[in-house]
Amino acid sequence: MLKVLIADDHALFRRGVKDLLINGLSAMTVGECGNAHDLLQSIRHKTWDVLILDIGMPGTAGTEALKQVKAECPQLPVIILSMHPEDQYAVRMFKAGANAYLTKASAPQELVAAVKKVCTGGRYVNQSLGEKLVHMLHRGHEEHPQALLSDREYEVMRLLASGKTVSEIAKHLHLGITTISTYRGRILEKLRLKNNAELMRYAVQQGIE
Repeated sequence: MLKVLIADDHALFRRGVKDLLINGLSAMTVGECGNAHDLLQSIRHKTWDVLILDIGMPGTAGTEALKQVKAECPQLPVIILSMHPEDQYAVRMFKAGANAYLTKASAPQELVAAVKKVCTGGRYVNQSLGEKLVHMLHRGHEEHPQALLSDREYEVMRLLASGKTVSEIAKHLHLGITTISTYRGRILEKLRLKNNAELMRYAVQQGIE
């Protein structure tokens, strides 16, 4: 029997994914968790065949949860199911060990197909993501300034660009205000920007949400 763990902080969304999988797959059991702490407890105390993971759960952000999961269970297939467009996070997630990346706007049958694929040891890339990855490589995506940012710096950059203050980001990521201020300084230096206003303008130009 297939054992699937769904990690997302929205209970209604977890219910929708659960119903979708039950309708699209054979006999299975589904577990749920709504934050990073419960996620780690679940993978430590139970065996799962696949994890469906959101990247914005309370207690973590960006690739952090994925890296923690892979450190605990390197062989556990992970499907990232995110609200963020593929061209913003997909490359980082695959580098961190993801087996598939889907946006929450994906067609329902794609999630079922992804589960089947990763459970047999493969990776799932839909046509839309495949075309975007080829385009990103063709235009030298890795040469863009934000490619110089670490995963944590990228997440802080995205939150700053959304208008959040340093203290709000510190609370969201469970980090100290001084730590976030240090990240902010590094980000501005690497992107050759002077202040948050320039950072927000840069994010708009790059399509970063």
